[in-house]
Amino acid sequence: MGAAEKNMGAAITPADGPAWAQSARDDAAARLAATGLPGRRDEYWKYTDPTSLTEPEAAQAALFKSDESPFFDGIDRLRVVFVDGVFDADASDNLTLEGVEIERLAEANADIHWAKGIFGVLEANGQIPVVRPLAALNTATAADGVLIRVTKTPSRPISLVYRHADERSDAMLHHVVRVESGASLTLLENGPAAARFNKVMEIDVADGAEFHHVRAQGRDHERRVATHMFARLGQESVFKSFTLTMNGVLTRNEVVIELTGDDAVAHVAGAAVGDGDFHHDDTVFITHDALRCESRQVFKKVLRNGATGVFQGKILVKKDAQKTDGFQLSQALLLDDDAQFLAKPELEIYADDVLCSHGSTTGAIDEDALFYLRSRGVPTVEAQDLLVLAFLAEAIEEVEAEDIAEELNTRLTGWLERRR
Repeated sequence: MGAAEKNMGAAITPADGPAWAQSARDDAAARLAATGLPGRRDEYWKYTDPTSLTEPEAAQAALFKSDESPFFDGIDRLRVVFVDGVFDADASDNLTLEGVEIERLAEANADIHWAKGIFGVLEANGQIPVVRPLAALNTATAADGVLIRVTKTPSRPISLVYRHADERSDAMLHHVVRVESGASLTLLENGPAAARFNKVMEIDVADGAEFHHVRAQGRDHERRVATHMFARLGQESVFKSFTLTMNGVLTRNEVVIELTGDDAVAHVAGAAVGDGDFHHDDTVFITHDALRCESRQVFKKVLRNGATGVFQGKILVKKDAQKTDGFQLSQALLLDDDAQFLAKPELEIYADDVLCSHGSTTGAIDEDALFYLRSRGVPTVEAQDLLVLAFLAEAIEEVEAEDIAEELNTRLTGWLERRR
């Protein structure tokens, strides 16, 4: 492991824990030592400069204050709060919830544990064929996070809340989720987390289980964050994830999904709005390895004043994954000539009975639509905002919970109004 990797992990490397966790950490450290940290010459980083995510010390990020209430505050949920990457028991709710087991990673000391076959395992699987060094660094060094096992559908969502209290905090969290057969979980995430944040979440969705995930990345301006989701889907299981991003200097969201059971469904979607010094990267890799599975990727970005959006999405269909239905859409709306969108959609198909498609477009606001609204008395700025919201609607429609979708639309409307 190089000097940079050692410096980044030295302060938080776990000192003890069960043998299964230490084994996964040792394996991740060995993989990281072999690959090193990412650079611009790496294929999957050529559109995003990882320097601020890999340098030994995090850049300063001012604490962001707002009169606006935090995301999801009006939703009945069980809150699990982390401050600069450390669990805050006083700010969190009681972690007792019917049908759910919640445990801190830092306190998981049992040698026989349900997380043994998931922690570090899905992350390691996701390193093939694309190496993801920041995820390996996380597995090797992250000291805190939650282990969530769902045995039946709980009455309310679990909400992971991240707070930023130190202007130079450098946080890592590693979460593991197991949704047992027939159960369902809605997991919410929001908050700035830290000046620099590296998070891994491994999700194992059993046969007939459902996992719904909604994440809001907003309210802060100087965040630098890399997130990774690694998911494994069983037969007739459902995985749906949506992310709304509204601020941040650098955001890299990676999602890696394996559909290993027949008739599984995986939807990944996102909406991002960026202004000025904003770089947002969605990188998705979905592998179909079973019969009659469905995957859907829908990503929309609205960019202006030099903001940059990146989309790298791949669908891999293995030889025996017949009757695959794979769909991929990435679109950007550029509100001026200074913004840019870089897209790399990919299909790699080895089965012969599939329905797969991808599309990627970049453009400006439709002048005909704008003229139509203005001719009916809508002021120009308001008309532009309406067209932006209409453009993002297809991504937000991926959120099934109406109250959550409504809040996301309200937040987007507020963001647009503040920038008129």
